[in-house]
Amino acid sequence: MGRYVLRRLLQLIPVFIGTTFIIYALVWALPGDPFAGRCGDRACPPAYIAEMTDKYNLDDPVIVQYFKYLGQLLTGDFGETFAGIEISTLLADAYPITIRLAIVALVIEAVIGILAGILTGLRGRGFLDNLVLMSTLFLISLPVFVTGFILQVVLGTELGIIRPSVSSEGTWGELIVPGFVLGSLSMAYVARLTRTSLMENKRADYIRTATAKGLEPKRVVGVHLLRNSMIPVVTFLGTDLGALMGGAIVTEGIFNIRGIGGLIYDSILTKEGATVTGIVTLLVLVYLLMNLLVDLLYAVLDPRIRYD
Repeated sequence: MGRYVLRRLLQLIPVFIGTTFIIYALVWALPGDPFAGRCGDRACPPAYIAEMTDKYNLDDPVIVQYFKYLGQLLTGDFGETFAGIEISTLLADAYPITIRLAIVALVIEAVIGILAGILTGLRGRGFLDNLVLMSTLFLISLPVFVTGFILQVVLGTELGIIRPSVSSEGTWGELIVPGFVLGSLSMAYVARLTRTSLMENKRADYIRTATAKGLEPKRVVGVHLLRNSMIPVVTFLGTDLGALMGGAIVTEGIFNIRGIGGLIYDSILTKEGATVTGIVTLLVLVYLLMNLLVDLLYAVLDPRIRYD
């Protein structure tokens, strides 16, 4: 196992370099004046342009710029915005609440989605199966901003159960409804994926063999059927954490959450390339580490999988 983990960590290095270079090139190598509109209606003074060009190595080729930036990252330096604010400070302020929001969304989609999928997958076709299929299709068809707006108005404005806007602290309790909104689409996919995987594996040879050997139905389902059926679900959930963090712009905007989503949106509007690059680089790290964790969980779920 240790050698496998080491090999996978080494494989992450070229993937990280390749993805972050593409991101860096897309942000900094696009045609256009990076200082357009930076100084209001007037053109920026030549002294300011020269200082910023030297600070961000804009005179160097893109590949040279990238490796200089990568060297800064290895020391924990994400650079500064054009206004001189440390990007690491912005990330430290915005990332905690987005991580909490993504975790809440992931837990909600995993618990509700897997339970709904198990109930329908084990019972087969019937009223409950049709109800879950219709409910998940409704969630898939409904845009996230519509779901968020409806819940905000009904639960916040009309009934007063929740606060329409999340406070600056962003406590776990305040993030339950925004987390449900953020994870609603993935929750529908998890339910359908669990249902399909269970119904497919119920007809597998190893399930028929376990039943023919006289094992208790609970053991057949819990030890054999569920563990093997959860592999595609775990894969989806593992990769979805990064997607939830990067795709929280709409949800954070509806509930006035000052997290990564709002920071990305503001950075794009103000053309803060360094901030956008730093945020996306962290998201890439989340994706890579979650993929490694998912690979390790395969051996726990399926005894046929061994890493030698």
